[in-house]
Amino acid sequence: MKFSRFTVQSSVYNGVITDDNIIREIKGDMFGEWEYTGKTFSWTEVKLLSPLEPNQIIGIGANYVSNVDELPRDLPEIPVFFFKPTSSVIGPEEEIVIPDTLDRVKFESELAIVIGKEAKNVPEEEVLHYVFGYTIGNDVTAPQYFHQDGHWTIGKSFDTFTPLGPVIETELDPFPVEVTAKLNDVEKQNSSTELMIIPIRKMVSYLTRVMTLKPGDVILTGSPVGAELVEAGDVIECEIQEIGKLRNTFVAARESINA
Repeated sequence: MKFSRFTVQSSVYNGVITDDNIIREIKGDMFGEWEYTGKTFSWTEVKLLSPLEPNQIIGIGANYVSNVDELPRDLPEIPVFFFKPTSSVIGPEEEIVIPDTLDRVKFESELAIVIGKEAKNVPEEEVLHYVFGYTIGNDVTAPQYFHQDGHWTIGKSFDTFTPLGPVIETELDPFPVEVTAKLNDVEKQNSSTELMIIPIRKMVSYLTRVMTLKPGDVILTGSPVGAELVEAGDVIECEIQEIGKLRNTFVAARESINA
């Protein structure tokens, strides 16, 4: 199923997208019990939002190699994880605002995992039972704000720095899918999830040994090689074919209608 969140005339709805691209409204808990309301919408009357309001957002850094031959035999003992604030989340077609102290920021197209059940100390072989579905994330980054001692939080945390969408796909097989990105219609990233250094099962299992993951948690699984700095006016389109396209435009803070 493809779950969506959207607005119609300023009202926010949740829905499931059918094979003929009709959106059927649902009510209830997306991660638990829900039902159809009987109301439907067409694409022409809705504005897609981030498909969920995350409980928390956890990212992993430097998690792709260029080709299979570069995959390390020994995995890092402690993977590089970081948090992003929920206030950084936006949806498809919303503007990514470059802070007024900067001229450029970096895009990072990623497969994002959406947790569906509370998870603690989960073995690798059981991880997928706790995954609700998958969406696309753009882990926008201002590396100029990385601390010299390796702290990444500020550079990852600006408002609008976590576009998510367009939907949550619950039937995706993530082994493998192609994670791509086009900058102004020019392909910059195109890698299979097989090129992850820390694979999905190991990544999620590790996190559950550290913290309790809860429904609505989003895990950004890392960005393929090819991400680069962009400036105001650039358009980024992150795509995973089985999920859809996440398209956003970069704007300078002074040009943003929300600034």
